[in-house]
Amino acid sequence: MAESMTLTPEMIWVLGFLALTIFLFVSDIIRVDVVAVFIMVLLGLTSVVPGVPNLVPMEHLFDGFASNAVISIIAVMIIGAGLDKTGIMSKVASFILRVGGQTERRVIPTVSGTVGVISSFMQNIGAAALFLPVISRISTRTGLPMSRLLMPMGFSAILGGTITMIGSSPLILLNDLIMTSNRALPEGVEPMGTFDLFDVTPIGLALLATGILYFIIAGRFVLPVTSSKGNEGVSTLEHLRNTYGLHGDIHEVTLQTDSPLVGKTIEEVEALFHHRLTVIAMDSSGDMRIAPARDVVVSTGSVLALNGPREALDEATGRNLGFQHYSSELNHFAEVLNPGQAGISEVVIPPGSQMIGRSLRDVRMRKTYGMAVLAVHRGEEVIRESLRDLVLRAGDTLVQHSRWEDLAALEKDRNFAVVTTDFPHEETRPHKIPFALLFFFIALGLILFTDIRLSIALMTGAIGMIITGVLTVDQAYRSVGWQSVFLLASLIPLGLAVETTGTAAWIAYQTMALMGDVPIWVLQAALAVLATFFTLVMSNVGATVLLVPLAVNIALLAGANPAIFALTVALATSNSFLIPTHQVNALIMGPGGYRVKDYMRAGGIMTILFLLVLIPMLNIVF
Repeated sequence: MAESMTLTPEMIWVLGFLALTIFLFVSDIIRVDVVAVFIMVLLGLTSVVPGVPNLVPMEHLFDGFASNAVISIIAVMIIGAGLDKTGIMSKVASFILRVGGQTERRVIPTVSGTVGVISSFMQNIGAAALFLPVISRISTRTGLPMSRLLMPMGFSAILGGTITMIGSSPLILLNDLIMTSNRALPEGVEPMGTFDLFDVTPIGLALLATGILYFIIAGRFVLPVTSSKGNEGVSTLEHLRNTYGLHGDIHEVTLQTDSPLVGKTIEEVEALFHHRLTVIAMDSSGDMRIAPARDVVVSTGSVLALNGPREALDEATGRNLGFQHYSSELNHFAEVLNPGQAGISEVVIPPGSQMIGRSLRDVRMRKTYGMAVLAVHRGEEVIRESLRDLVLRAGDTLVQHSRWEDLAALEKDRNFAVVTTDFPHEETRPHKIPFALLFFFIALGLILFTDIRLSIALMTGAIGMIITGVLTVDQAYRSVGWQSVFLLASLIPLGLAVETTGTAAWIAYQTMALMGDVPIWVLQAALAVLATFFTLVMSNVGATVLLVPLAVNIALLAGANPAIFALTVALATSNSFLIPTHQVNALIMGPGGYRVKDYMRAGGIMTILFLLVLIPMLNIVF
């Protein structure tokens, strides 16, 4: 086979570009998106350098920026941002936290399993992008670094694409490629059959389960710990601890029917706690109030959210105040009081404020502004008791707990100066949920039930969210991860050069020639390894289109089932974990703070596990 192909000057140059690209990726000398743009520019310059063959036609050099994959990524990021803006992703995060708890060992399988199943029915880049805000919120609530959660989620999105025949582009293409190969089969050879939607499901589920178990068992060793958006606000809490002795601990308490707190006002309840615990939220029969006013009466079966030290709660429990259940893990108030929605902040009374000379009781901070004041800093003194009677002065710093949207509204009031700035300023738009869901399902329906291009289907959902006001145009632009866009768009010309110059076919034929006379499963494994390599340096679609015809011919020569060899290639192109060239890996690289070496450490083992599971499962199922 190898003798039929000659190594041409064009192939040598392309091999040099591949080697340079891989070296720059691995060495991490410059950012991967800059590497991709650099290689693209070098490919363009070959047209003007004497003695160097033109590897990519100039008119196709920037085709990547208009490619189906890149436009799809932009659209799906906008759709994900729209769903997050309405608060839907926050609700999903709350559900996952209720099911998965607060620990890494429980959160990872819950999130990974969920995104894997979703990815089996939509493009894995779409599933990963939709779960980015979910991971961000989970990270904020649990304190787990995003770098410990994003990679398992991303890998599971890729693995989930192997569960159905519409889960990834290579599998969607496979049946068409088989039909094309059938027309070229020698006479007397029975045509290959195509695959139904769930034919690959046992294999995909085994691969997904392997990935989840891998991160459960080895995650603590292979996952990096890097700073990310999920850890914002830590400096503020540290400042509050050092300055005021406030730890921001929130406890959830359910009252018994005979609790002595029932029938008392919030002010009287806090007095019974000796003002060491502050009621920052209350739910009475479905009527949930944040920072309830001091004259609100506690009713039977109420659930209270109390802010204060654990020892104060233990002391109150020992006084038989009728606590049916209490916990420092939020369940009832997980959504409204999570650090992404509410928290502690500092507000200063500036000179000239109309609040000067008025007591906190007169100002009615809870009822008017939704603020539960925990302490007041005046000069060198920190005042925590009898706050309701405290007369405010210029320069007083109020330490209070509130929803971030209430704090953002307070920034516009000249009677207060909000000191805390590192909090989410943008309010959610729950009233836009119907529009967000409508256009999400329209896009999903177009993907599943029509032959329309993926980019058009997703852009339909994205533009629909913009037109209906789920997102503004500026917010849509900000939601796009431009590092991922430039990385993928700039690598497409290199993939084109690998294909059009015959370099890919030369590598494939040389590899097969080296194999010689070996068992069929060894040839199958070699094809899987080759597909894995190709999908790392070019698109998985390009690798599939190139290698499926080769796999069919090799299977016929070896007396194997050509359809299974073709399926081996289509599945192995999902084995893209070693470097961040896959769309999903590129998407999570920035938010997770990952470097190429992080992918090589965690993805190297995953790559081997994928192959070890794929080949036996293919032979068991088929």
